[in-house]
Amino acid sequence: MRIFVVILSVFLFMSCEVASSKITSPDENIEVNFFLSQEGEFYYTINYKTKAIIDTSFVGFDLKDAPALRKGFIARVKKPVEVDERWEMPWGEQQSVRNYYKEVRVELEERDDLKRKMNLVFRVYNDGVGFRYEFPEQQNLKEVYIKEEHTEFNLTEDYKTFWIPGDWDIYEHLYSTTKLSEIDAKSYIAHTNLAQTYIPDNAVNTPVTLVGKDGTHLSFHEAALIDYSGMTLKVDTENLSFKSQLVGSRNTDYKVKRTTPFHTPWRTIQITDNAPALIESKLIVNLNEPNKLGDVSWFKPMKYTGVWWEMHLGKSSWDYGMELVDGKWKDTGKAHGKHGATTENVKRFIDFSAKNNIGGVLVEGWNTGWERWIGFEDREGVFDFVTSYPDYDLDEVTSYAKEKGVEIIMHHETSAATETYEKQQDTAYALMQKYGMHAVKSGYVGKILPKGEYHHGQYMVNHYNNAAIKAAKYQVAVNAHEPIKATGLRRTYPNIISREGLRGQEFNAWSGDGGNPPEHLPIVAFTRMLAGPIDFTPGIFNIKFDEYRKDNQVNTTLAQQLALYVVIYSPVQMAADLVEHYEANPKALQFIKDVGVDWSETRVLNGAVGDYVTIARKEKGTDNWFLGSITDENSRSFELSLNFLDPNSTYEAIIYKDGTDAHWDKNPLSLAIEKVQVTKNDSMNINLAQGGGVAVSFVKQ
Repeated sequence: MRIFVVILSVFLFMSCEVASSKITSPDENIEVNFFLSQEGEFYYTINYKTKAIIDTSFVGFDLKDAPALRKGFIARVKKPVEVDERWEMPWGEQQSVRNYYKEVRVELEERDDLKRKMNLVFRVYNDGVGFRYEFPEQQNLKEVYIKEEHTEFNLTEDYKTFWIPGDWDIYEHLYSTTKLSEIDAKSYIAHTNLAQTYIPDNAVNTPVTLVGKDGTHLSFHEAALIDYSGMTLKVDTENLSFKSQLVGSRNTDYKVKRTTPFHTPWRTIQITDNAPALIESKLIVNLNEPNKLGDVSWFKPMKYTGVWWEMHLGKSSWDYGMELVDGKWKDTGKAHGKHGATTENVKRFIDFSAKNNIGGVLVEGWNTGWERWIGFEDREGVFDFVTSYPDYDLDEVTSYAKEKGVEIIMHHETSAATETYEKQQDTAYALMQKYGMHAVKSGYVGKILPKGEYHHGQYMVNHYNNAAIKAAKYQVAVNAHEPIKATGLRRTYPNIISREGLRGQEFNAWSGDGGNPPEHLPIVAFTRMLAGPIDFTPGIFNIKFDEYRKDNQVNTTLAQQLALYVVIYSPVQMAADLVEHYEANPKALQFIKDVGVDWSETRVLNGAVGDYVTIARKEKGTDNWFLGSITDENSRSFELSLNFLDPNSTYEAIIYKDGTDAHWDKNPLSLAIEKVQVTKNDSMNINLAQGGGVAVSFVKQ
């Protein structure tokens, strides 16, 4: 570790004058300026390469039963420090991460008799800015009830903005692309199809990504979200600004309750002059604390198959057909025969996975309670996380999987009944530990119980985080669905491996609005993926669903489904389709067999938000490279340099590309495969069909 300290003057902001100070990024391209108004209000501005990015933006808090913390301050700027260090990812997009920033602490204290204190800490990186509030221990501010946080981001132009609404319950919306001045989040209310949706104001969820006329790229988000409420950004379309709006609760008249000393999550702004640099940025994980778990080698990044997609297609069901009798699930002889999680069916997935270099099998619908898990207000006590249905033998399945070298991935659908899950967590995790299961997919579909809470409020932030922290004690890694947003906590708790938090693949199977359009994932790569790993479940080969759902389909080509294994990052990647669909196309399946899932290096080779992106990743342990490129509804062609490959090495490139007649709707299965010998001195012509992609394996010779 290398740490350098830069000592600057200490500024004392007197109440009778307007004072200022500043701090720059290590490369001096980003400049953050601090000011105190004559009324004692603190505000900041940000410049990027001399261009004003954030104009006069004030900060502060409204508190319950106490005066607001918004003005009347004096301020002191402490000595800035410069930190340059490296840390190792136990798994991730790359092995070594540079954490290089300048930090300054601004101490605010009220001039009046209360003398309440609040600090702001700014960290300025070459790729953006993070700042947070710190509330030190103090006499006149002990129990803090935050009604609202007032963090402003006043922008200087009407940016092209890629956004989803500031929904307090879900992130599963299609992205809109509009000018900042044209954002209308409440227009989504009429088009939502999940019961727990709640969009109270014209606000957006984060990450929200903006592109300026001169190519400046911004993305607003937060980092290290712990014991606090999730932040949405309320939009002022006239003044071109965002203001923090915390997710609340119907059960309290405040949004956050804390006891001093404490600090808030980091408020983050990634700032680059091109789209690929947004993906390469490590600002979010760098702002989190180092690993608190130590050795997590018990978790292995893996590809997995499972009993999941067949239920979305309607081939099988999650429930068995039991009845709740006197508070217990009973097999009354009314099983419908469509249950998917049977011993026989899971063994079939185990055999397929073992044969095709796939390390895990997810089993959904294995446990009792699915008969009334949704649509019922009283869901507490419904699910049992240790009791299997009669046709699923947990001992037999796990023993068979172990013989085949495959790990069973546990599934816990909580139905958002949080108290039931919390009561059973120790027992459920202990069961996993007994059977050598090291990963669980958790789900939270439905309105949160207890009633009045939202998925993204402080109550649920704590629930999600505490579940993962407890899971680590049993050597269990968590892949949460219907989650709180990713904020880089995978650095601190590296058993937080992936999560959903977006409109996923399943919407293609059952949504009534045509599914995810071809532009969806080229937007996701520059928005949601900036927050952290995504369990998107790629690899659908039977794109038209004719056998099961003739009115639905995946809106990509087959080549793009392969490319997603490289483009959309997760340390757990599902081969989501049915076994029979893979067995019918062994040539395309070969890429899924070969592609890595844990990386030592990542390069984003090109891209434009919402249009296309090309990413190359080097597999940890083999030095093989894999490349994925995807596009929206427009076809594209470009020449790609292979200078990312290792020097003095020859590779066999196996190219899976769109056929000449490929089209996401008219001919999605048209796929061409070719092999060529290449080195880093070569280039490759990439031709992407409409809604298409290309996937390439570079195997070192």
